[in-house]
Amino acid sequence: MTARPRFQYRPPNFDAPPLAGAPDARFEPAPADGVLPDGFFSTTNLPTYVHTGGSWRRPRLPRMDCVIVLHPKLDLVVTEPRRVKQGQLVAVGTAEDGSQGIFVHSEGFLGGGHSANEFGFMQTAVSRERPVDYAVLAQLLGEEKQRGGKILWVVGPALVHARAREDMVWFVQNGYVQAFLGGNAVAVHDLEAAIFGTTLGMSSSGEGVEGGHALHMRAINAIRRVGGISSAVQQGIVTAGIMHALVTQGVPFVLAGSIRDDGPLPEVLTDTLAAQDAMRQCTAQATFAVFVATALHAIAVGNMLPAFVDAPTPDELRPLTTICVDQTEFVVNKLRDRGTHQAYGVVTNAQDFMHVLRFYVERWEQAQAPATILR
Repeated sequence: MTARPRFQYRPPNFDAPPLAGAPDARFEPAPADGVLPDGFFSTTNLPTYVHTGGSWRRPRLPRMDCVIVLHPKLDLVVTEPRRVKQGQLVAVGTAEDGSQGIFVHSEGFLGGGHSANEFGFMQTAVSRERPVDYAVLAQLLGEEKQRGGKILWVVGPALVHARAREDMVWFVQNGYVQAFLGGNAVAVHDLEAAIFGTTLGMSSSGEGVEGGHALHMRAINAIRRVGGISSAVQQGIVTAGIMHALVTQGVPFVLAGSIRDDGPLPEVLTDTLAAQDAMRQCTAQATFAVFVATALHAIAVGNMLPAFVDAPTPDELRPLTTICVDQTEFVVNKLRDRGTHQAYGVVTNAQDFMHVLRFYVERWEQAQAPATILR
């Protein structure tokens, strides 16, 4: 099946007004650590250009809700406000049309005027009645793997309960996962399934087992006893499941803690800022993202991602494909309302999505096989 046409990025024409005559952007020193100058420019997740040193440049590490800091040798870096140090030069200005030396290219992927591609809040809707073209999603995922991209998965515990665990393992083992983000719960439930064959005390048929309410706590204790998930895998305590696949395949994972966590597992980062920093290391490299059955983690990670994959030249920019899956429209709409407007919403349960996506990816791989053999 032929995929629908992709969005092609059209770089701005810097040689035409108003960009041709734009002034250099203004920068002012931060008055104190973590404090920004008045009138600072607040970044979006869209391609942004700053006029400095007589030319237009794109800041590194783009993401929304941050600021642009000017380092020596005209190095521009998008930085979280909490990381700004006293005296560092921060871009100031409120205009995004280039008139103040900062240009946000909101039409770059559509080539038209203002549109749904423009950064903003509370603008878009997703419906469960909208058909899902799994063939296209599979092709996009397969092509991303072929080009050596970094595919980021953000997963909630419902994926384990929904019997999509084996499908997630398949994607890990077959090279479709380069980073895995989640919370304590998704790892705990997966490990409980690996050790006891239950999730929150329920068997695969959905029936409770005697003493099942305590099994997730026993799983946590078993992991803590040996010092962590990796040790449990190495010692043969955990021999299957998502966490086992991540460890054996060498895929980095970040588990961010919350107030309600049981345990937590040794690898869980309970310091929110430490967790944010660890997640940021993954999102900074991501070129494709899949969010499945997790509201808070999806929105948090979505806010860390740019809407595009950075590249050496503007002509090479492309959208950062983001797929958000949940059984309610609320989560998908909330993600897009918070600025992740490039997210492709899939309103369905985790089990159906993972089963069907795997089927189409396997079929796409089979279609590629003859071409590979011929080469």
